Formats: sequence, C-alpha cells, structure tokens
Amino acid sequence: MERIERHACFGGWQDVYQHYSTVLNCDMKFAVYLPSTSANKQYPVIYWLSGLTCNEQNFITKAGAQQFAAEHGVVLIVPDTSPRGEQVADDEAYDLGQGASFYLNAIREPWHHHYKMYDYIVSELPNLIEANFPVNDKRAIFGHSMGGHGALMIGLRNSERYCSLSAFAPIVAPSQVPWGQKAFAAYLGEDKSLWSRYDTINLLNEAQTTPPMLVDVGTDDPFYQEQLQPELFDEVCQRKRHDFTLHLREGYDHSYYFIASFIGEHIAFHARHLKS
Repeated sequence: MERIERHACFGGWQDVYQHYSTVLNCDMKFAVYLPSTSANKQYPVIYWLSGLTCNEQNFITKAGAQQFAAEHGVVLIVPDTSPRGEQVADDEAYDLGQGASFYLNAIREPWHHHYKMYDYIVSELPNLIEANFPVNDKRAIFGHSMGGHGALMIGLRNSERYCSLSAFAPIVAPSQVPWGQKAFAAYLGEDKSLWSRYDTINLLNEAQTTPPMLVDVGTDDPFYQEQLQPELFDEVCQRKRHDFTLHLREGYDHSYYFIASFIGEHIAFHARHLKS
C-alpha cells in the first residue's frame, strides 16, 4: 500500500492510497479522510460509494464532506467504483464496465476475472483499513446513485457490520429499471434469482429488521421516474415498518450540488448511530 496524495484539510488529512487488490486482481485506489492524528485515538468509519463514471476523486473534491467528518470525529473511506486497468474488461457505454461495477460479484465472462466489488467493499477493503489506520470496528455506509444502490444493498446484506445506512438518489430497484437490468444481465446472466440478492427492494421485503436508513432524492432529478423510483422504497419500508427516513428535496437534481447541500445531515446521522 502506497500513499500517493496528502492534503491538509480541516485540521486533518485528506489522503489517497494505491494498493494491489487480490480480490479484484488489479491495482486500486481509495481515499481516506483522517480528522486528526491524536495519539491513541480510534475513530468510527463511514464508507462512501460513488456513482456511475466516478472514481475516488469525485466525492473528496466536490461533496464538502471533510468539514463534517472533522466536526463529528469520523473517518471517511472512499474507494474507486470498479476495478481499473488495461487488462480489466470494459465497455464503450458509460453504464457498464470500468466505473460501473454496481458493487456486485460478477459471474459471467469477461467480467468475473476482476469484477468482485461486493467482496472488495465488504471484506478486503475494511480489513486493509482496520489493519493500517486508527479506526475502531464501528462502521456505516452511504453512497450516491449506483453507489446508493451499493450502500443500501451491502448494508442490508451485512446488517451486523453497519450501524446505519444512507443514500443520495439511490437505484433502489435495479431489477426493475434500465440501468440495473443492463448491468445485472451482463454481470450475472438472465437468472433473476441471482439478481434478487443485489436488489434493495427485494432485500427490504425479506428483512425482519434493518439498520437505520436515511435516503434523499431530488424532485428535479432527471432520473427520478425511470431509474430511481423512490416510492418503491417508501412503500416497502412503511409496509415492513423498517427504521427509515425518506426526504424528497424540492428542486434538487442528481448532481454533487445536491449532495453537498445535505452531506452534513448524512454525516451527522451516521455519527449519531456510530457513537450510540
């Protein structure tokens, strides 16, 4: 593991590291925000999963999250969105291949050699973080769009690992919308029983209890109707009486302007549950 960037930020450090991932069979980058370097202090961790076309840079340069992480005393971990490299399978379209992993474990050619982002986020990356940084075993996870899907799906499948979950404009029903259907067919094949393991709506229907969840969606998001469909999330959470809050933010879109407007509320939400 090698540190390739360091920037002083709100009394702490915004770093970027590179390492070889044995799960993904390629070099990977991830960003770490450390709120301070107090001796013998261990911090809870919030993992952020970014959306389609993004890498580890988008969130750390656009969201304005570091000031809130410093205020609440939490570490932010921001991985890349997919395996990368000349040897890694890719597609000309923005919504498949590099930058579009959908945070699952692919089983079809040519994707299965590298596209194991579910295992990377759940196991390999946390093990690396907890072995090398001043963090404790309290974790939360959040994300945006494809990463919102990833955060909710991973958090629901591993509810014992995460104190809280949140998302901005998540793809909550990937089995039912074009983005998810395209990716799932490519990575998993046509057996929809395999899709259901990565579908938030299905997981919510099956769950008896969930970690506390917070979701924000902008009413002017151009993907609201076709790709996001937050009403499906609202309906199943109400019917199952899950612990959730859904905000429909009037006038906001799908961009990082939207994320930056409410990132402080999300980090405060996670900090409350991480420290309770």
